[in-house]
Amino acid sequence: MWCPFCNHQETRVVDSRLTAEGFQIRRRRECGECGARFNTYETPELKAPNVVKADGTRQAFDEDKLKRGIGKALEKRPVETEAVERAMRLLIRRIRTLEESEISSQQLGGWVAEELARLDQVAYVRFASVYRRFEDVQAFREEIERLERDELTRLDARQISLLREMGDDATEAESSKNE
Repeated sequence: MWCPFCNHQETRVVDSRLTAEGFQIRRRRECGECGARFNTYETPELKAPNVVKADGTRQAFDEDKLKRGIGKALEKRPVETEAVERAMRLLIRRIRTLEESEISSQQLGGWVAEELARLDQVAYVRFASVYRRFEDVQAFREEIERLERDELTRLDARQISLLREMGDDATEAESSKNE
């Protein structure tokens, strides 16, 4: 690799580390001529599948379009930037490692909706209103009611597991007393 400071053609790798959750390698390099140090980043080149739209047309997957859509859904919502970036990396990795050459916009939208539902319910409803083409207020109402039922189901499951853990702790404490 050439040096960006003096254009010398030989540099050596001083250090290598995994970054971006293991999806990228950062290499610290040093120029043999001027001694300058700089970083390079290495990522696998994976071809994303084409997106098949509802009308049957095909488009190349556009990472920026995905980011803009998620950004619009999350606009002015109290979601940590780190959580959004993590969700974006997960989605992009999922798309780029897909072994198919095409993916339907419906499937892609479903994956985005899943991630948004985990991040923020309001953002999810915003996205779903466009993705599912809500026609009226009733469609919004039904989706919100479904979200509430799903949330209650998740809470019940968490409470049941917590009760089991507490029961296990109580059983262990009781058996420790008896010993």
